[in-house]
Amino acid sequence: MLLVVAVVWGTSYGVVKNALVFYPVLGLLTLRFGMTFVVLSPALRHLRHADARTLRGLFIAGVLLLGIFLCETFGVLLTRAANAAFLISLCVVMTPLVEWFLLKRKPARMEWGAVALSLFGAWLLADDGTFVFNPGDALILAAAFLRALNVCVTKRVMRDSVLPALSVTAVQSGVVAVGSAAVALLFAPRQWQHVPSFAGHTPFWISMFYLVLACTLFAFFAQNYAIKRSSPTRVALLMGSEPAFGALFACLWLGERIPVTAWVGGGLIVVASMLATVRWGKAASVQLSAGSA
Repeated sequence: MLLVVAVVWGTSYGVVKNALVFYPVLGLLTLRFGMTFVVLSPALRHLRHADARTLRGLFIAGVLLLGIFLCETFGVLLTRAANAAFLISLCVVMTPLVEWFLLKRKPARMEWGAVALSLFGAWLLADDGTFVFNPGDALILAAAFLRALNVCVTKRVMRDSVLPALSVTAVQSGVVAVGSAAVALLFAPRQWQHVPSFAGHTPFWISMFYLVLACTLFAFFAQNYAIKRSSPTRVALLMGSEPAFGALFACLWLGERIPVTAWVGGGLIVVASMLATVRWGKAASVQLSAGSA
């Protein structure tokens, strides 16, 4: 299920870039997550069993998700879809660091090596191997950090409550929709535009339905479901193959040309993602035994 999420999220960067041709960022986020919230609204009935601490955690996770999508969507607007797909994978090596800070689990030596390898890969990827990142790349990196933080916060919420994954997804979607609308109305009123009509805007609505059904409803349900049953670092493994699918999709569908150095840098990030999340040797055997028990 997580592998399918990696494929879906990898393709989402190109789909979002296509949708932004028709509709601005904040309006797109409001529409996407507003539609998701309406579909999932029946799952909100389970919130009556949640205590104040759980509701506060859900709200914080929703705000983090809002920050993620603001950074991601504006970032995709300002950089290549392939760059966005590769750079977001840094979430995988950031997650162990955030988990160490929040959940007091110190990264292993292999994970420290993965951090260095990913940073080198990001350097090769950005601007064809120069040190200068464009604003879009910087926003995608911020989104990667917020993703790592959000996974750990959501882990706490899912661990301490009996809420189903759909209820968590519904609350997160509602917070993102309301937050995006509020940001547009208060700070960027030009982003608040009439929704494109079905007639004459078929590519936009195809992109929108794909983003809602596959990239939001299914993907966030699968992620929240997995977070409850595993550690944040291991769940972050799904990011490992996401950039490869994203770059491939950007080449085939958007016609983006990716230089060799960028492919090498992206490949190093993927390798680092695997190093940071796969359990090696004795540690793997111990964890598998504990899981079986």
